Amino acid sequence: MAYLQCSFYAKSLMRTVDITVILPTDKALFGVGYAQKPKRFKTLYLLHGIFGSCHNWINGTRVARWAQAKDLVVVMPSGENRFYVDGPAPCDNFGKFIGEDLVEFTRRSFPLSDRREDTFIGGLSMGGYGALRNGLKYNTTFGAIVGLSSALVVDETKRASNDGPMLIGNRRYYEAVFGDLDTLEGGENDPYALVRRCLSDGPMPKLYLACGTEDALILPANQKFDAFLTENNVPHTFITGPGGHDWTFWDTFLEKALDWLPLGESVEGVSSGHVTED
Repeated sequence: MAYLQCSFYAKSLMRTVDITVILPTDKALFGVGYAQKPKRFKTLYLLHGIFGSCHNWINGTRVARWAQAKDLVVVMPSGENRFYVDGPAPCDNFGKFIGEDLVEFTRRSFPLSDRREDTFIGGLSMGGYGALRNGLKYNTTFGAIVGLSSALVVDETKRASNDGPMLIGNRRYYEAVFGDLDTLEGGENDPYALVRRCLSDGPMPKLYLACGTEDALILPANQKFDAFLTENNVPHTFITGPGGHDWTFWDTFLEKALDWLPLGESVEGVSSGHVTED
């Protein structure tokens, strides 16, 4: 498995951004050396949560091992604390960065398939919201969306006050991220509105959503979104399981999500942890 850390200039942000990439182009199989013929890889763009960075998924989950086994390229950008939307401040176009610049740069730079059905987006918490927002907005680019413990904060912003915590729950923070909160519902940052748009204009990405039963702050919003999808006959998978808002839950359900994605069977390659066929 090749593990790359690089930076590139994102025109939507007018600055250089760090990304981490898992690239299984060096995969070797037992007895046959580098067995893979040149090909275009399926790709998962994986978004971190609030306070996070492009390194979180590597440190918190076994995604590198699974990506190598499944011949999947995983691209992990840094999204700061901006919910992966196009904010009101100049050069804060994190939605455009994810849906356009990042995809264009990685497809130019790495052997990635440019087919919608081979291109996926996922995330946890803030990144789960970002995956839904951008997967639905850029629905002709992404064929499937994975949202783990997605921070669906549209309703929460209505209750936010300037006396709230530093970020989550603070009205000034939400305004800095989303702009006028009175226009958030029904707009391009509202997952409900984006689902309706996909239903009207198509296509609808495949949806996999999961949330921990002990995740008291996040679970109700995810259950509400699940009910909305069901009422509107949107095919989707919604799973709840033991766990809270933590890496134990995300590691467990990322593996389940990768099994859900159309990736084919896993094939282990030669590695320092797997050196014999026994």
